[in-house]
Amino acid sequence: MSIGGTLKGFGVTFSHMFKKVVTEEYPEQRKPPAPRYHGRHILNRWPDGLEKCIGCELCAWACPADAIFVEGADNTEDERFSPGERYAQTYQINYARCIFCGLCIEACPTRSLTMSNEYELARDNRRDLIFTKEMLLAPLLPGMERPPHDMRLGDTEKDYYVGALENPGTSAGAEHYKGGQA
Repeated sequence: MSIGGTLKGFGVTFSHMFKKVVTEEYPEQRKPPAPRYHGRHILNRWPDGLEKCIGCELCAWACPADAIFVEGADNTEDERFSPGERYAQTYQINYARCIFCGLCIEACPTRSLTMSNEYELARDNRRDLIFTKEMLLAPLLPGMERPPHDMRLGDTEKDYYVGALENPGTSAGAEHYKGGQA
C-alpha cells in the first residue's frame, strides 16, 4: 500500500473524529414516523360498530409472504358481525413473516384492512408475533355497539357501501387509532 493511500485513509478518519455525533434518545424521545409509513395492520369498523371485513380472503391470497390467515363464516339473522353475507371468523397476521408491502391493503375490496403508523412490534417470543382478530380490530368509538347486532346504517349491505361513497368520513378505524400494545 502506498503512503498516499494510507494518508487518504487517515484523512477520512480524522475528518469524522471531530464531527458532531447525532444520537437519538429513542425510548425516551420518539420521533413520529412519516404519515404514509406502513406499520401495524388494523381491521376497521363501520360507524355502528359492525366489522368491515367480509372474510373474502383476498388479502391472504395477495400476501407474498403467506403471513395472513383468514377463515370466513356466514352471518345469521341472530348473529351479524358485518353487513355482508360473510364475516371473518378467524383473522391472523404473522408479523414474523409480514414484509409490510401493503399488497393486502390494495387487495381489500371493502377497505377494512389498513395500516397504522405503529412500528413497535418487537416481541420476545415468536408466538406473540401472531396477531389475532381481536388484536387487530379497531377500538369501539363512542356511539358504536359491539357486534353481533343488527345493521344500523341501513337495511341492506348496499346501504352501507353507497353511504360510504357519499360520506367517506363515516369510516372509523385506523384514522382514530391512538397506538399502544395490543
